[in-house]
Amino acid sequence: MNKKQKNMLARILAALVCLIIVKIAEKSIPFWWLQLALYMIPYLIVGWDVLRKAVKGIKNHQVFDECFLMTVATLGAIAVGIYDGIHTGSGDYLEAVAVMLLYQVGELFQSIAVGRSRRNISELMDIRPDYANLEEDGEVSRVDPDEVEVDSVIVVNPGEKIPLDGVVLSGESMLNTAALTGESVPRAARPGDTVLSGCINENGVLRIRTTAEFDESTASKILDLVENAAARKSRSENFISQFARWYTPLVCYAALALAVLPPVFLAITGREVQLFTWIYRACTFLVISCPCAVVISIPLTFFAGLGGASNQGILIKGSNYLETLSQVRTVAFDKTGTVTKGNFAVTEVHPAEGFTKEDLLEMAAYAESHSSHPISRSLRQAFGQETELAAVTDVQEISGHGVTAVYKGRNVAAGNEKLMDRLGIVIPEVPETTGTKVFVAAEGKYAGCVVIADEIKPEAKAAMDGLKRAGVRQAVMLTGDASAVAESVAKTVGIDTVRAELLPAQKVEAVEELIRQAAGGAEEDPKRPKVAFVGDGINDAPVLSRADVGIAMGALGSDAAIEAADVVLMDDDPRKIGKAIRISRKCLRIVWQNIIFALGVKGICLVLGAIGAAGMWLAIFADVGVMVLCVLNAVRALFLKNV
Repeated sequence: MNKKQKNMLARILAALVCLIIVKIAEKSIPFWWLQLALYMIPYLIVGWDVLRKAVKGIKNHQVFDECFLMTVATLGAIAVGIYDGIHTGSGDYLEAVAVMLLYQVGELFQSIAVGRSRRNISELMDIRPDYANLEEDGEVSRVDPDEVEVDSVIVVNPGEKIPLDGVVLSGESMLNTAALTGESVPRAARPGDTVLSGCINENGVLRIRTTAEFDESTASKILDLVENAAARKSRSENFISQFARWYTPLVCYAALALAVLPPVFLAITGREVQLFTWIYRACTFLVISCPCAVVISIPLTFFAGLGGASNQGILIKGSNYLETLSQVRTVAFDKTGTVTKGNFAVTEVHPAEGFTKEDLLEMAAYAESHSSHPISRSLRQAFGQETELAAVTDVQEISGHGVTAVYKGRNVAAGNEKLMDRLGIVIPEVPETTGTKVFVAAEGKYAGCVVIADEIKPEAKAAMDGLKRAGVRQAVMLTGDASAVAESVAKTVGIDTVRAELLPAQKVEAVEELIRQAAGGAEEDPKRPKVAFVGDGINDAPVLSRADVGIAMGALGSDAAIEAADVVLMDDDPRKIGKAIRISRKCLRIVWQNIIFALGVKGICLVLGAIGAAGMWLAIFADVGVMVLCVLNAVRALFLKNV
């Protein structure tokens, strides 16, 4: 418990003790006004802040909230007790104090539940590093991570967090990545490996060359995503806000009508009028009608769901995206880095006449030397020598085609068949093979073909099976790769439909077509099944933005893809796509369970209260009891490990 919660608990216990003492001594108290004064002690101990908020709301012209309802209901019950005290010498104030006491118990319970959800996310917040060990001129000094520039060298000792993204220069260790990915199995880090900020170094000392400033590092981006998630509300939350806006005034007017109209009718018809009986019923009506259970539990469910998903390595940028995920029935995938590992390796080299394998690899490696694409890296690795960037000039990257450049005074081109067609270069027959073909030309002459193969992720097949179990009806691959390669990968992992050799703009068009299909060919329908797209490359950013839900691979994904996406998978495991959908559906089930249960119970009790069949104690259950049960149900959204 925090300090505020402990203070509230102390007030509740103090008020409870006072209430018990006053109740025991009640019969020996000679005057009704003294009885009232003694009951007011526990009432004010536990309820003074509710009264203060109600008065403040009235002053600010924001009258109708739960504090106003509790204030009017309890003061009305006290007024009934005063009336009885004046006429009989003894009034009943126990119910009024009990309503305020149990209301505060419910508020404390709700505060603890929200605190648990926040702590769940706070564990993720713990990835924020406090310092970095900066190495300069052989000396190591402790500095603020914000002060470390790109290409600096930092030292991470055992037990310390990695403060910035970087590449290991020396040392070997095991890294605890649980805060980032939700995985408990440590990962090995060796010289040359990329490491992410927020991981914990478990044993060896690592020297790391930083590749990003602190504000651009993985830990900072994750914290920013999670901290901003609560601002993006779902339709359900917006509905509840609007519902409370008109519901609370409505029940206040209904209670007023219940207190005034029946006595007026009875008086007109000449029957006996028991005014305070109807005032008591109106107070009971107000307590029952308090919308706390719905107003509190719905946002809490989404908040808990976002926190629980974060602990599983699934960052959802807002409850609106969490809700949309539950409606996804079509998932479209990019291939490279999403279904496959993106670990490209040159498997075949087919030089044309007049060129050697070495010539071909050298030209391809230098042409692609400025690119960070996995295919470019694989070409440089196959070349086996350091490429001098200054040796390449006039580099032009043509999206969806390839690269042209000038190397050693020659115009060199490396890319797919579309690039060769664009340059007017005829490609001779190439042996059939599985893999991505990179065609190379020099001075307008065909120089040969390099075949690069990518390894399918071992989790990809299980991911597609998981999507089917999660209710996804169609899995589609949208890729710029060759048809033969895409078809082979899709068949292996179980993807239903393939569209290959697409440019980035064509991927957007393909997703728009899927959206139209989901809407039955009609115009945009907000109730239609949703379409998600999963990608990781910078060229996926437009289609990630266009899809109903964009899902990015966070560990290997580009900054642009992560920025454009609505959901980020921190460990690049495609199985978590199905898990994210199941998490969203569990949260939505809990939301509707709470809405139906709370409104159903309140509706029944309101009718019983209006006809006098329900007293204040049933009203307390309909308010506090229902709220506690709904909060307990909402907290289930935290437990998502086995979803």
